[in-house]
Amino acid sequence: MQTKQDIERLLAVAGAKPRHRLGQNFLIDLNLMRFLVQAANIRSQDVALEVGCGTGSLTEALLERAGHVVGAECDPVLFQIAQKQLAGFANLTLLMTDILESKNTICAPVIEALRKARKEQSGRLLLTANLPYNAASSVMANLITGPLAADAMTVTVQKEVADRMTAGPGQKDYGPLSILMSAAGQVQFLKKLPPSVFWPRPQVDSAIVRFERDPKKVEQIHNMEFFQQVVHLLMSHRRKMIKACVHFAAADLSRVRHWSDVFAKAFVDPQRRPEELAAADYINIANACFEQTR
Repeated sequence: MQTKQDIERLLAVAGAKPRHRLGQNFLIDLNLMRFLVQAANIRSQDVALEVGCGTGSLTEALLERAGHVVGAECDPVLFQIAQKQLAGFANLTLLMTDILESKNTICAPVIEALRKARKEQSGRLLLTANLPYNAASSVMANLITGPLAADAMTVTVQKEVADRMTAGPGQKDYGPLSILMSAAGQVQFLKKLPPSVFWPRPQVDSAIVRFERDPKKVEQIHNMEFFQQVVHLLMSHRRKMIKACVHFAAADLSRVRHWSDVFAKAFVDPQRRPEELAAADYINIANACFEQTR
């Protein structure tokens, strides 16, 4: 693990400075970094994914615990620093790439590296990272709905994102991310982090949050694409009655012809509002839509 002075020195030698545009705020409180790693509960056969490796400070701690670590860093200067700092580790795949190919897709090289690592390791896939603020929500959502699902995620995120992850029906921060997290597992808000534990200091508070996937919950979702479309459709009009929201149905949902039957089968009152519905209601609506359009 690296102190603030270590990181400043590494950047100075490379003639670089933190880039705000890329969300580069380094976690410099080593006690909190240890807390993050401890909370991740990494075992020797697990594959750990780190997004935004920076200078390799957290990466080193992950490499000491995981069977294999896949790291993604999109800044070429930081990538070179991390590559040099971590040269002695054989259980590392370090990629110079943006983690996201698009908002809804993890990039192909990362997917390929994770699949290869999982063939060699018998444990879980864990996202453990100080996530860049501008990519956090999309990365986590993709690791729930995408082709490779994380078994758990222990991350630092902007507190606003943490609030959205943990919000319940009727709360102001309740939204698509809240619903997705609740539908697929359990979320814990572990610790609030002040700006002073990062360098440079961000303008907002952050938090350490842990998500754990629940396979039994996920099995209740008959088709993940339909589920995502239902959440998007309804939460795009969160304060309308849901019977009015369906007039905006598109993509697969445009093939639903009898929404009254959908709501009856889902045991959902069509006069309720999307912001009031629990994750289980969204699952029931999506399953009814999927069955009607098969």
